[in-house]
Amino acid sequence: MSAIQFDNVVKNYGAVEALRGVTFSVDQGEMFGLIGPDGAGKTTAIRAICGLLHVDGGSIRVLGKDPVRQHRDVTATVGYLSQRFSLYGDLSIDENIAFFAEIHGVSDFHSRRDRLLDMTQLTKFRGRLADQLSGGMKQKLALACTLVHEPQVIVLDEPTTGVDPVSRREFWKLLSQFLAQGITILMSTPYLDEAERCSRIALLHEGQVLALDQPGRLRTSLSGTFFEVVVASPREALDRISHQPGIASAQVFGDRLHIWIDQGDAASARQVVDRAAAGTDASSIRPIVPSLEDVFIAKLAP
Repeated sequence: MSAIQFDNVVKNYGAVEALRGVTFSVDQGEMFGLIGPDGAGKTTAIRAICGLLHVDGGSIRVLGKDPVRQHRDVTATVGYLSQRFSLYGDLSIDENIAFFAEIHGVSDFHSRRDRLLDMTQLTKFRGRLADQLSGGMKQKLALACTLVHEPQVIVLDEPTTGVDPVSRREFWKLLSQFLAQGITILMSTPYLDEAERCSRIALLHEGQVLALDQPGRLRTSLSGTFFEVVVASPREALDRISHQPGIASAQVFGDRLHIWIDQGDAASARQVVDRAAAGTDASSIRPIVPSLEDVFIAKLAP
């Protein structure tokens, strides 16, 4: 049995199609990523998993249960960390965790709380009010509150957005520890570097799944060849190169372009790029392994 199962799920907000026939499954003990930009449908999918909204079509099962009709059963086994800090700023760390334990009907939570505080390195701050915590510490407290009732599945909606790089790294270490305990993790993120940490990912765009697989397989799934072109004036070079014959897509990445040639062998692809880059200030042209961002952009190409 899958931990989470989406079958042709549809959700509309008036004329806006937030989810358009979304299908995916999450295995038990897996870290699964919903990846996409703002408006892709990530938060809608997560809220549907938690039974916080009704869908207009298809079916959702969480550990075999309907998250709306069997909401109480699902909330007992799922921990949900929302996109925004949703704890109580006028309560201390200890008091916030105790409050969430009480909500879930957990009476003997003290040893669990102490373990979570130790794992999150919050023990020495346990008397501090939540409003006085840094962004990274707030996220770790929110995670501790999410886990106090020992859920089998945790669902995280862009948990590292707005968090500094050091706190992001610490947060990911915590997730790795919980994954090692057999907890299933589904998370959404706009950061494609974070997607590499997931065992499988679904690339979402405008409510549809563009691709679903292991990150490594997705990066090698495209036909053709990718090239990196280093230029001093990337925007000017992009305007010239993107309209040249044989160029499937071209995008700016800092001071360089990533160019996709979707037909022919590597040698003929290199000739296409050389011709397209002629007349620009290109200082280097080399073939590269595509990133997940390259894959995402390629999937959007007409």
